[in-house]
Amino acid sequence: MMMTFLLCVSLTAAGKRGFSLAVREAVSRQMQAYPQSTLADLYKNFFQDKFGPGHIIADTASAGNYLRREMASYALAEETASQSAGIVYGPLIKGAAAEPMGWEGQFFRVNLSVVKSGRIPYDIFFDAFVRSVNGIRPITVADWHKEWNNIEKIIRSMDLHLPDYDIDKQAIEDRLNRGEYVGEHSDAFIKAYDPHYRIVSRAIFEKELKPYLQASHQVNP
Repeated sequence: MMMTFLLCVSLTAAGKRGFSLAVREAVSRQMQAYPQSTLADLYKNFFQDKFGPGHIIADTASAGNYLRREMASYALAEETASQSAGIVYGPLIKGAAAEPMGWEGQFFRVNLSVVKSGRIPYDIFFDAFVRSVNGIRPITVADWHKEWNNIEKIIRSMDLHLPDYDIDKQAIEDRLNRGEYVGEHSDAFIKAYDPHYRIVSRAIFEKELKPYLQASHQVNP
């Protein structure tokens, strides 16, 4: 009985170490690619990986109309992706063309530049985006609240000197206490990076979208 208990404790501790490492890697990846990120932006990264695109797709027609309007609102940037920005399939607006979210990597942010530039056909991309809702594993806001608290403790321990940290922390806490989970990018992030992307499940991205990117650009290791 004691041996079984010790084994369970050991496995639990190992799981926590794995969680902590994965969170730290996800935070480091975000801060390296987007150094102007705040706690609010890190929160958005993690909640997007947990909840996917479900909160965006009220109905398919509206989601499609909004996507087309957004794509018409910007021009492609000229810069090329940094090798250090993580998973990059190049040309971009600002940021990698595709990058994993959160500590589990269940979902990818896929930059709309891949559609705007014609590297992925619009219909293929939009269908992948809509079907990614099916990849969401149900979780209550209460359970997410607990998970986020653990994530936030790890972020705090990294001593990143993020601006307005405590203000953002309280705003997130208040939101979760109201039973709401959706977060928005900070004004600083939007000003610095002008983000344009959609969330696609990792499985769909790897199987259906990644081949288009590989065919049009040599994949960085």
